[in-house]
Amino acid sequence: MSDKEHIILATHTNLKFKHCLPIQWGEKDPLKRGPVVASSYDLTRRNAIGTHSGSYTVYRALSVASGKFCPTHKPDLHNTDSPAPIGPHPSWHGSDKIVALDPWGLDPHRNFKSYVDQGYDIRPSIAVTQAHLLLPEIQEAIKANRLKIDGQFIRENGDVRVTKVAIDPVWHLPGIAKRLKIAEGDLRRIIFKETGGMFPELITRPDLKVFLPPIGSTTVYIVGNPQDLANPKVELTCRVHDECNGSDVFGSDICTCRPYLMYGIEDAVRTAQRGGVGLIAYYRKEGRALGEVTKFLVYNARKRQEGGDTAATYFKRTECVAGVEDARFQELMPDVLHFFGIQKIHNLHSMSNMKYDAIVGSGIEVINRISIPDELIPEDAQVEIAAKKAAGYFTPKEEQIDLNKVKGRNIE
Repeated sequence: MSDKEHIILATHTNLKFKHCLPIQWGEKDPLKRGPVVASSYDLTRRNAIGTHSGSYTVYRALSVASGKFCPTHKPDLHNTDSPAPIGPHPSWHGSDKIVALDPWGLDPHRNFKSYVDQGYDIRPSIAVTQAHLLLPEIQEAIKANRLKIDGQFIRENGDVRVTKVAIDPVWHLPGIAKRLKIAEGDLRRIIFKETGGMFPELITRPDLKVFLPPIGSTTVYIVGNPQDLANPKVELTCRVHDECNGSDVFGSDICTCRPYLMYGIEDAVRTAQRGGVGLIAYYRKEGRALGEVTKFLVYNARKRQEGGDTAATYFKRTECVAGVEDARFQELMPDVLHFFGIQKIHNLHSMSNMKYDAIVGSGIEVINRISIPDELIPEDAQVEIAAKKAAGYFTPKEEQIDLNKVKGRNIE
């Protein structure tokens, strides 16, 4: 370890370097706001805790450790610019609307060119590209005449044209603490403790207010013109979806995740075809942000309990295993919507009151809420949907269910 690295690891609360740029979160001018410098290329210029790539940080470390990756590599960002203009929007300004991502992390080599020219290693935390989606559910919707091939949004082979946006988490710690209604010092201390001391700067560098946590990213799929997202007069259909690998990718029928996701995509396309815009925001929060290991343990506990899998014990078994029913904290979720300048959602595909309350509470108007149609609910997912409705998930009053009277069949 070099002397410089020894200095970086030293425990000094006032440890600062002259080349460390200040970050004024919420400033309108990107140069006044300041770039997030979080690469390990030059440790004396870092002004953030953590580093880029979220949960993939450790893989990069393994590659460096094995000698396959040069630790001083600086990415060549030529021709990596966004093909679709996004922002800036008024929601980017101020310290309240966006605290869980860096809106200026899109094309930072342009936003902060003067600093890049000075040698600062400023890397993107947001990337935009364009692609096509080939989904069997869309093909089925075309065959059923619910969607039509138009050559603009749906190509002749049934592909859907989309704009894709990948967003890595960048947390403004004072803003996160305020959003969660806790003291910033308590937030720093608890993150430090619960990550096994992985980030000592949380305690030793109170001057560093930005943290790049090693967690999953968010991917957004837009059908239509991304610039229309900020226009409240253009109809917007939106599905905010939390990751479920088993259902979304492999088609497991124990939950409604993939059917609801595909229904949301279909409706997003339909909205674009009638002159609106559709958005699917896919958040990496597997198993209510408790992880897949915990999720599978809960599955086993539910299957083996006396009386079989029931709606009455659906959430209780999760709490018994994990200590909490849900760790997603939807208070941070709307930040992605504010990145696009969204002011109004005409059709929100979500039955979750937690998601709805977070979106509306952040200042975004919601006109219609859309439930998953009954015919799309797999048989083994009836327990899940009954439990969620009984727990207060959005549903018409006439459909309210007494979970003590609902029993699903045992899950094989």
